[in-house]
Amino acid sequence: MRITIVTMFPEFFASPLGVSIVGRAMDAGLVDIDVLDLRAHGLGRHRQLDDAPFGGGPGMVMMVEPLAAALDPLQGTHRVLLGPAGAPVTQATLDRWAALDALTLVCGRFEGVDQRVADHLVEEEASLGDFVLAGGEAAALAIVEGVVRLVPGVVGNPQSIESESFRGGLLEEPHYTRPAEFRGWGVPEILLSGDHGRVEEWRREMRIERTRERRPDLADDGFAQGADGG
Repeated sequence: MRITIVTMFPEFFASPLGVSIVGRAMDAGLVDIDVLDLRAHGLGRHRQLDDAPFGGGPGMVMMVEPLAAALDPLQGTHRVLLGPAGAPVTQATLDRWAALDALTLVCGRFEGVDQRVADHLVEEEASLGDFVLAGGEAAALAIVEGVVRLVPGVVGNPQSIESESFRGGLLEEPHYTRPAEFRGWGVPEILLSGDHGRVEEWRREMRIERTRERRPDLADDGFAQGADGG
C-alpha cells in the first residue's frame, strides 16, 4: 500500500513515521509512505500558500493553485482532505481505506482550505472529531497508524485486530497480566480459573457493560444492538 501525505510541514512526520508499527511496516516493504512538501508548489519567490479570504473575515485561507499542482499528479489515488468540516473517522472508515492500493491525505491549515479543493480535487473530507487542531498533520499521523496496522502482515496476530474495540459494535474488555496481585489490587478470579469457556463469557459480558456505561451513544445508534441477545 502507498500512502502520500501532502503538508506544509514535512518535518512534522520525520520521527513518528520511523518508529513502532509504522516504521516496521515500512522497513518490511508492506507500506510505502511519501511526505510531499506543499511548499514546493507555492506561488512566487516566497512560495506563497495562503491568502486573505474573499468577502473579508479573520485568518487566511489555503490557496487552490498550489494544492491543485500537488494533487493533479495523484489522480488515481483516493484523496482525502483533513479538516473539521469532514465526516468523522471511524473504525469502518479505516477499514475501507486500508483496503485501498493508494491513499492520499491532504493536511489543511489556517482558517481553512479553498472550497474548490474539496469540491473538485479530493474524493472526500474527513475529521478526527468535534474539535479543532492547528492543522491536519496530527490527524494524518493518527490515520496513518490506524490504517497501517490493518494492512495484512503488519500485525503479527490478526486475531488481536478482530477482537479489539468497535469490532462487533462493542468496546474492548479490561485486560490484566502478571502479577496477579499488586498493592492489594487483584485480578478477577475468573481469569485465573483456566476455564476458557467461562473466561470468554466474562469477556463478552464486560464488553457489553463497558459499552453501555462509557459509550451509550453507540448503543443508541444501534451499534451494539443485539450484542447481548436482546
